Amino acid sequence: MQEILKALGIADVNPGGFSGTWTGSGKAQTVVSPIHGEALASVTNVTPQEFDAILTKCHHAFASWKLVPAPKRGEVVKAIGDELRRNKAALAELVTLEMGKTLREGLGEVQEMIDICDFAVGLSRQLYGLTMPSERRMHRLQEQWHPLGVVGVITAFNFPVAVWSWNTAIALVCGDTVLWKPSSKTPLTAIACTKIAEKVLRAFGYDPAICSLAIGKGSDIGDLINTDPRVALLSYTGSVPGGRHVGRLVQERFGKHILELGGNGAVIVSEKGDLDIALGSVYFGAIGTSGQRCTSTRRVIVHSSIHATFLERLTALYAKTPIGDPRKNEILMGPLVDTGAVDTMLAAIQTIKDQGGRIVCGGERLPVAGGCYITPCIASVPKDLPMMQEETFAPVLYVLPYDTIEEAIALQNGVPQGLSSAIITNDQRESELFLSAAGSDCGIANVNTGTSGAEIGGAFGGEKETGGGRESGSDAWKAYMRRQTSAINFSGRVELAQGITLEL
Repeated sequence: MQEILKALGIADVNPGGFSGTWTGSGKAQTVVSPIHGEALASVTNVTPQEFDAILTKCHHAFASWKLVPAPKRGEVVKAIGDELRRNKAALAELVTLEMGKTLREGLGEVQEMIDICDFAVGLSRQLYGLTMPSERRMHRLQEQWHPLGVVGVITAFNFPVAVWSWNTAIALVCGDTVLWKPSSKTPLTAIACTKIAEKVLRAFGYDPAICSLAIGKGSDIGDLINTDPRVALLSYTGSVPGGRHVGRLVQERFGKHILELGGNGAVIVSEKGDLDIALGSVYFGAIGTSGQRCTSTRRVIVHSSIHATFLERLTALYAKTPIGDPRKNEILMGPLVDTGAVDTMLAAIQTIKDQGGRIVCGGERLPVAGGCYITPCIASVPKDLPMMQEETFAPVLYVLPYDTIEEAIALQNGVPQGLSSAIITNDQRESELFLSAAGSDCGIANVNTGTSGAEIGGAFGGEKETGGGRESGSDAWKAYMRRQTSAINFSGRVELAQGITLEL
């Protein structure tokens, strides 16, 4: 453990702020691993005064960074990706130690960072604008994109490094600087990633404040980011109540925001689908990252004709789930992030029972060091169970029947969240209906694969209470830039639009 920390530049005590120099004289917090309950290291939070100095330097760095040609900015991002490749194993182990996800998932998360860097490098030569015909003779209209400013990035504990990279790689090639406030539950991975970015920026001769860091409680440091007009764009990943708070504060100052909030993913399992694919997709979607993904499968809507068979086979899979130290290859489910998350899950299970649901299996706290281990839970529930409207950020899976595909889609859409969805079917009509305007109302809709495992090539995000934001691939880069429309007159005379004449 100590070798991993040392390899990534993590000391026993670490300042939690960076903008060219490392600072942090606020309250110290000890980071405890959910794997075994042992202390990893401590971090000193930044004070409000230190935060202001960090943001000031990050804002000043934007003035020069925005003038660097985009392909040159891409070279820096490429070098960051290369450095991540060199540190992939150590960084993945730190993600596992600090957050508790399995090592295979930790490796996948770091690979996601590498992939988005590769994507952004290509994007640095493809920040395309448009040319449009003008209604005026000898005129041309054009649209172009310019760097926006400081991008504030507030991330959650469940993907402690990937979400930062989605935002940072794209923001950097767009000419923005980045100020990161990570979850207080996972500050060490943030320090490690910032040190990697610092190393690369210094090697290229650029101001390392381009990638700044401020660790502190959301109620103080987070709100300073939300309310400061120097933060042009705020990307927030977290809960729905947190997103409402962030959105209100940012909107009050007419800032821009990307909100990635709650999910309540559902998989429709048709009687015309492959049951083995359905079982595998639902199983990983529900227990992966111990049910602590925003894209986790929370609901399974199964055709009545196969409901009993599906539930029986899924219960047998759950019974064999290897739970334990996530650093071991044979383990599929590690701990929840902390004991509070376990308590929340147990309270949710009691509410399910009180509302008429039946616990088929799981939901038992395990007597393992650290106190963060629990068995994944399956609940057989009526279609109108109120608890299904909420997202319990834990491995709790609701299973309910349906009779028609239209009913299944209505059940899938009948929650406040709209992030990820899936259908398992070999019927083309069903899959096309699911993907149509009459189908899933989510930002992600999959066919014959589960709700988890989004690739960086597509824009990531969802609708309704999920917040409407989009990060990562496709044209999500446009949120990180400001659009400018220009009219160019080369006629040699004045001509107004809409047929308005001007006599001089």
